[in-house]
Amino acid sequence: MYLDDLNPNMEIDIPEVIIDKERMIEFAKLYDPIPLHCDEEYAKSTRFGKLIAPGVMSFMAVWAKFMENDIFGDELIAGKSTKIEWFKPVFAEDVLKGKARIGSITRRNAYNGIAEVIIDVYNQHGELVLSDITESVVKYRV
Repeated sequence: MYLDDLNPNMEIDIPEVIIDKERMIEFAKLYDPIPLHCDEEYAKSTRFGKLIAPGVMSFMAVWAKFMENDIFGDELIAGKSTKIEWFKPVFAEDVLKGKARIGSITRRNAYNGIAEVIIDVYNQHGELVLSDITESVVKYRV
């Protein structure tokens, strides 16, 4: 979808994703090896009482499902930036559901512009666990 085909507030449902404990620990050991993410005994002693998923992993699990929608198709050039805010912990076996919407649309030049994608992610209890704003560089119809 070209930049000029997008409309602000256009919404995209994101399929559910379940946070798999083994993959969560594997991710944590590779990319965010703090005890709260990969040491179950330590995690039991915290206020959470169990391991929590790395925040970036939680976001990326939902982002991967969003990308399956392929709303930009071949018109997507690249990502420009992303800003993630975390509000609640995510645990193994949590079911995350996202809702994406197009925010601002800005033309940069005769060939492309920036589409702001806002994603809110909720757990199985309907609690907002994270929110993200990603700026994507998208082709403009020439």
